[in-house]
Amino acid sequence: MNLRFIDWIWHVRGSVPLPSGQSSDQAFARLDPLFHEVGTTYERSSATLTFSKKDQPAQDSMSVFDSGVLQIEEGTGGPILRYRLGSRALLFCFLVPLLFLAFAQLTIALNAFEKPAVAGASTAAKDADKKKPEVRLNPIDKALGAPEPEKPKDGKGDKPEKKPTPTSAYVFAAIFVALYGVGRILEDRLVKRLFIRRLQDEVPASA
Repeated sequence: MNLRFIDWIWHVRGSVPLPSGQSSDQAFARLDPLFHEVGTTYERSSATLTFSKKDQPAQDSMSVFDSGVLQIEEGTGGPILRYRLGSRALLFCFLVPLLFLAFAQLTIALNAFEKPAVAGASTAAKDADKKKPEVRLNPIDKALGAPEPEKPKDGKGDKPEKKPTPTSAYVFAAIFVALYGVGRILEDRLVKRLFIRRLQDEVPASA
């Protein structure tokens, strides 16, 4: 399978125009503090920066991304910064709903498999109840005012056994779908805003 057709699931791509007159060195100098966080390693060539993160702290402004490539290219309107960032968190939020949906389908299949067995057991119990002899009060006890003996229960008053339902699985799947959708859109906007703000700094921010 060609991953190019599915890697959008856990990758964020975008581009940001460089301010007028800004060189590649100046641009990377302004972005440099982003890659001095704990757990971050990076390599830079003349116009390309590649980074990876491991056990990144939550305070890291790019903590949701585990790796990425930033490249400065010449566009029609001037130099632009193109980026491609990977996130295991986005991949996790995408895959977890599929797991919960599989649990839901498994629950439905098990309930369908157990239904004939439960129906057969219920029929057998009713037949057994019909065969039970009716208990009658003897005349002496009846004359003394003893209460009539209780009739055997036919099972209708018993509480039915609760079967597992797929509802919980569907709820959790929906929660993670929402997390993925919100995260995918929000992180895309946040990282683009972060790069724009850094590139527009008048002087390089210190590490």
